Order: sequence, then C-alpha cells, then structure tokens
Amino acid sequence: MATLIDKRPATIDVASLVEPDRTHRSIYTDPAIFDLEMDRIWHRTWIYVGHESQVKEPGEYYATTIGRQPVLLTRSSDGKFYVLHNRCAHKGALLVGDHCGKAKELRCSYHGWRFDFDGKLLGIPLEHGYDDTRFDRTGPEADMPRVRAESYRGFVFASLNPDVPDLKSWLGGVASSIDNMVDRAPEGALEVAGGVMRYEHDSNWKFFIENLNDMMHPMVTHQSSSLTARVVAKKELPPDAPVPSAIEIIAPFTESYSFFDDMGVHAFDYGHGYSGGKTSIHAKYSDIPEYNRRMDAAYGTERVAEIMKVNRHNTIFYPSATIKGAVQTMRVVRPVAVDKTIIESWTFRLKGAPDEMLQRSILYCNLINSSANLVGPDDQENYRRQQVGLHSTGEDWVTMHRDFGKDEEIEPGHFYARGSSDISFRNQYRAWKKYMTEGARQDVR
Repeated sequence: MATLIDKRPATIDVASLVEPDRTHRSIYTDPAIFDLEMDRIWHRTWIYVGHESQVKEPGEYYATTIGRQPVLLTRSSDGKFYVLHNRCAHKGALLVGDHCGKAKELRCSYHGWRFDFDGKLLGIPLEHGYDDTRFDRTGPEADMPRVRAESYRGFVFASLNPDVPDLKSWLGGVASSIDNMVDRAPEGALEVAGGVMRYEHDSNWKFFIENLNDMMHPMVTHQSSSLTARVVAKKELPPDAPVPSAIEIIAPFTESYSFFDDMGVHAFDYGHGYSGGKTSIHAKYSDIPEYNRRMDAAYGTERVAEIMKVNRHNTIFYPSATIKGAVQTMRVVRPVAVDKTIIESWTFRLKGAPDEMLQRSILYCNLINSSANLVGPDDQENYRRQQVGLHSTGEDWVTMHRDFGKDEEIEPGHFYARGSSDISFRNQYRAWKKYMTEGARQDVR
C-alpha cells in the first residue's frame, strides 16, 4: 500500500489513519503525529487541570500543564479561581517551578516582576525606566495571560481554544458521573485528600485511555495479581471469615467474561464514555454503617438508594482524565512524548463521610493506581509491549472489529454495547479523527 506518512507534519493525511473499524499503527509510534495531537487535540479542547479544593484560599496555586503549555490554577483575593499561563509577561520565565503552594504574590525569579493571582501585574523594579516607551503597564501585554476555564461541581477544566463549547455541553452524558461522585458525599462536596501519586509509562498516552474501558483484558492481563489474590484468599481464609478489604478490591479484576459483558459500555460524543452502570467491580464492597447513617440523614433513604444504584467502573473525560466515583479516585493523563506518558493518581475525600471511606479510597489507590501497586504493572507491561510491537512492519493496522455495527443508539450522541465490545475504542477514534481533521482545516485558515 502507499505510504500514509510524510515526516513533514503538515503533509500527514490524518484522515486516512483511522477507519471505522481499525487504526493505523503510526498513530502510536510517529513523533510527528504526536506533535499534531498536542496542537489539534490537547491545545484545542477542554483539558482537566485540577480541583477547586486544591486552591481553597487566596494565594494558593497548583502548577500543571495543558498539553505542552505550563499553566497555573490559582485562587485570587476576589474569591475566584483562575487558570493562567505559567510565564512572566516580561521575558517568559516560569513564574512557579514547584507543583503547589501558597504565596503573597507571584514573583519572577529572573527580574522580579510581581503579579497578582488573577494575573494582573503588581509591580516592576525601577519602573520609571519604561517611561516614554511603547510599554503600557496597564495593557494586557503586561499581565499573565489567562486561559479559558470552567468548573463543573469543583472539577476545573481549561482550554487554549476560545471557541470550544461550554464545559457542561462538552461533558454531555459523562457529567452525570461527576454528579454521582459528588452526591456520594453527605455534605455534597469533595476535596482532594493528600498529594498525588505520579509515575511514568514508557508508552503512548492513548494506550492508557483505551485500556480503561477494555472489558476483554482483565481476566487475562490480571491473572498474576487478581487471580493470585483470589487463590491465596481461598486457601488461607476460613470459610466463615470476613473478606479483607484488599481482597474485596483486587479479586473482581478477574471476574468472568459474562460479568464484564453485563457491565456494558456507554459511549458519548467527544470521545467520552463509561463502563458499568447498574453494576461494576466495586458493587460488592462491604457496607460502612456510619457512612450509611450519615447519607440517610443528609438525603433520606429514597434519594440515597437512587445515588447508590449508579455503579460505574471507569468514566473517561477524553482525552485527559478518568474517575471512579464509587471509590472517589481520579487519574490524569499528561503526555510527554510519543512513547512517554505521566499518569497522576488522586484521591478525594467525601465531605461529611467517616474516615473509613477515605481509607478505602487510599487503599484502592495503593493497590491499583500507585507506582508500586499490584494490578497496574500488568497493564503497564502490555502498554510497553504494544509500544514496541507496533514498530513492527508485519501489519499496518490495529483492529477495532469486535461487535462492529452492533452498537445500540440510546439517544443522539449516546451509544451502548456489551462490555466485550470495541465500542469504546471506535468512539475515541471517531473523536480523534474529528479533532485532528478539523485542526488541519484551522491550520490553513
């Protein structure tokens, strides 16, 4: 077949790389395509940057990235949060080099320019030196540029593209996953608990996002961790002994194919989606009576039943984040290179809930999501093998054929399929192709 890739990024025919039931291997291995993804996806749609609880008080900040762009989430004295480009308006130096903190002002370490937490310039050393020049201290070029940002129930997303739709419309059907996660708090609010577990994957960012709602891999990939835990528990625990929390968490990863099929997968516009709904791998965790009591007191038994019947596995906010509402955890994707990705794992506290709920969330993260966990290395090894294997020229295409043409349209922009379907992959790459081709048209304007 003809070569699809010209190493000059402007000549890559991105539309030819994704077909309805397959993707070209180069989208995982070609650095030029990665560069285009940063510009056309990561710099042109909503990207998760942080949670409002990370900047509770004026002067607090959290430094992160949108694609390749360093940004700051801040809280200003006006009580509002802002997302700012993390660079001095003078010579472009990073204003903040650490990840988080609190300060009286943002001061550049190079020439001492000072900025408020809404980005406004506060002062310049020897400012009279700018008298009778074109520099306007009150003009926008003197301030730290702001990034468009919106919050949905405390989750802050930002976009470098001023023309993106409003955040609620963009989230669409997956906004309900945030709603359910927040509603599980007796006080109706979440807060980030502690720091972040941050680790590198030697693989393309899309492998991680794809894997989240891949319901065909757990019973194969996780034999070394989950199945081993089940076998050990069966041998070592007396028949009437309570199941340890660690076993409750790890064991469901090697449930049967029929179990994961019954969970199902939902797919939405913009590449979003979630697996589970009525049941998930979290559905049979032991009750925490004090939590139940506080929830009943806050909402009433009927409303609590409505909240708890929603039992989702992973919800994907494509391309940058995923949450697990039942265990109040979040993973955030930070692409670094075509074959390197940073994954951040965060834990949330349900405000008003007993400490046992947070302890279970922390245990889950330690067992499943941390850099030294028991389950994650199974996946990471597969990502690495894919990254290496797709350099092979033996076959150019990656299949997404399973249950192709059998997706059920529940309503416009909302599709459903059994758990073993490839619906999640096809949905993500429909969005990928749309972002990448629309970005190409914008490039030539």
